[in-house]
Amino acid sequence: MRQTNLARIGLAVITIVISGCEAATPTSSAEPGARPGAVGAGGAGASVGSDDDFVADVVMKNMAEIALARIALDNSTNPDVRSFAQRLIDDHGAAGTRLKSVVSGSPIEWPTQLAEKHGETADALAGKRGPEFDREYLQATINGHQDLAAKLESRIDVQSLTDWKTAAAARTQSKAMPEPTTAMRDTAVRPDNSGNESTMKINQWAADAYPVVQKHLDTARTLENAAKQ
Repeated sequence: MRQTNLARIGLAVITIVISGCEAATPTSSAEPGARPGAVGAGGAGASVGSDDDFVADVVMKNMAEIALARIALDNSTNPDVRSFAQRLIDDHGAAGTRLKSVVSGSPIEWPTQLAEKHGETADALAGKRGPEFDREYLQATINGHQDLAAKLESRIDVQSLTDWKTAAAARTQSKAMPEPTTAMRDTAVRPDNSGNESTMKINQWAADAYPVVQKHLDTARTLENAAKQ
């Protein structure tokens, strides 16, 4: 890792995520045949792997979204992009705090700095401004949220995920996806069942975070389409 922008960004994000920030629930890959801002297909039913690896991975992805959003607040002049970046900071900060509470007392090792690929993206974006920055930032945000959503899907009940996506796609044919905590309350995303109490708590966190991540992804795609025009 380089010690320039990465050191500054890494320390700021560590303070937010590891000391008690919350992450947003959040997004996934594109639904076949859906409009560009629609809900993603993701990877439900993927191998769960260890709780340690899952938590470390989502914490790292969460840190990256907060770091890039902070750069957007400095480098973007588009009020819609800036507003979206602040929402990501708030939502992902909150999700990080919740996850930290869920795994409190466990020996899970938390990341202390951005992964190299995230650091390289942050450094590249730090040198850009204006429309070029907006386009590249939004693309990086889309890619990051697709990865995060797919990771979350590995901890979610497959049938409830299918039902949620079907409902969300039906509501996003001609407008942005509705707020998941209000208009989507009738279609719950359920955690994958586990006989391990700690694993079940982590799975519940993933299920709670997922609709928010999908909302982020939908918004990022809408903003990206606008930025291309």
